[in-house]
Amino acid sequence: MVTVGSDVGVGFLDLDDVSDEDLELREQAHRIARDVLRPAASELDRMEPEARILPGSPFHEAMSQLKQLGFHRLFLAPEYSGLPTTVSAIGQAMVLEELGWGSLGLTTSFLTDMLPFVSIALFGGDRLKADVLEPWIEDVDGRFRGCWAITEPDHGSDFLSLREYAGVEIPRGQLVAERSTDGWVLRGQKSAWVSSGPVATHAAVHAQCGSSGDLIHGLYAVVPLEVVGVRKGRPADMLGVRDDPQGEIYFDDVFVPDENVLISSDPFYMVFGDQLLCLTSSTLAPVAVGLARAAFEEALVHARSRVQGGRPISDHKNIQLTLYSMFEKVETARAYSRRVYEHVRRASLVGLNGESGQDSIQRGGASPRHARAAQIFTKRCAFEVAHDAVQVCGAFGLSRDSLTEKLFRDARCLMIEDGTLEVLGIDAARDLVSNYESSEYGIEEVMAQW
Repeated sequence: MVTVGSDVGVGFLDLDDVSDEDLELREQAHRIARDVLRPAASELDRMEPEARILPGSPFHEAMSQLKQLGFHRLFLAPEYSGLPTTVSAIGQAMVLEELGWGSLGLTTSFLTDMLPFVSIALFGGDRLKADVLEPWIEDVDGRFRGCWAITEPDHGSDFLSLREYAGVEIPRGQLVAERSTDGWVLRGQKSAWVSSGPVATHAAVHAQCGSSGDLIHGLYAVVPLEVVGVRKGRPADMLGVRDDPQGEIYFDDVFVPDENVLISSDPFYMVFGDQLLCLTSSTLAPVAVGLARAAFEEALVHARSRVQGGRPISDHKNIQLTLYSMFEKVETARAYSRRVYEHVRRASLVGLNGESGQDSIQRGGASPRHARAAQIFTKRCAFEVAHDAVQVCGAFGLSRDSLTEKLFRDARCLMIEDGTLEVLGIDAARDLVSNYESSEYGIEEVMAQW
């Protein structure tokens, strides 16, 4: 019998001062993570790639139930039927952690589903909001699904390093947008790692501009994927996160009207890309914390019940120290990720600060080095905790019948997903070297006194 993991629950001591609404939302997220996401993820993990996206698949049922509960409106302002203002940024981070605790793959797919539609709420015109955003908000059956079409066969994580390429023409990518009457024509492809690509109806697309396009001069548009010229590849078969369908998308002379272009080329595209990655980094960090917590709890439950040497292995000091180290990493990752999540939402997101989408992003207020650090640190913690969980669980941790084995594979994939740790680190380091001022933290005054 396949196990889908223990449920230690959400009864841990929370060191943040949160509202009753935050706690209620977290408990609701935990229930769907436990009752829907984990069982669906376990089943999807063992299915053939193409079977995972067929009608009736557990994938579609899980996505539908998340939408029925309104979690797809997590990042929308109240005027778009979003969460009430009484739900804090910490409350949002709690939801992300619980969903990540349930399934990294399904949560990744669910988050990428939001991107085109939330982008319309921030930057789109009235027609896009009426014809695309509003139907998505009301949809609970999965008729509208989004994806983020950013990586290409010849470039992926290097998209994160836009600042390095300022003013420098770099080689042409695989997806180019050429100017046409009243719009643009897309030619080329996105790579096999597009999350939700095989099931998406709309894509948030990054494309290089011009016949000899480069990464700097580009556009960001919402593109319907059920139009002439769009083709999808077969779902990829990955080491982990198999509950997140990934696949190529091809654009063969696909026309995109100007009103679907949310962000145009030139310097603002760079600022937008940088701040968008602050948003994605801070969003993925609590999800990674959820995976880390799931691995820690699996190890703890196993250690309490597994008897060796005449007593539970949790009585042995080496296991106790390992469990403490895992707990320390989870708690530290949670604390830092929540602080960064609050900062990025306050600095860059519309609906929380009353600005228009473009004004908010263009200000560039979120700190890239802190956002990247949150993603790097939590990803690394998730992998280290999942690694230790396998060790604590022993042979059971290697069994395909245990959740621990899946968490380990997912955690390994997480170190590449949304940017490798190395590229994220280089990007944060460049920002640090160029923009860090010691006086920000009073270090010069301290040293003068010393």
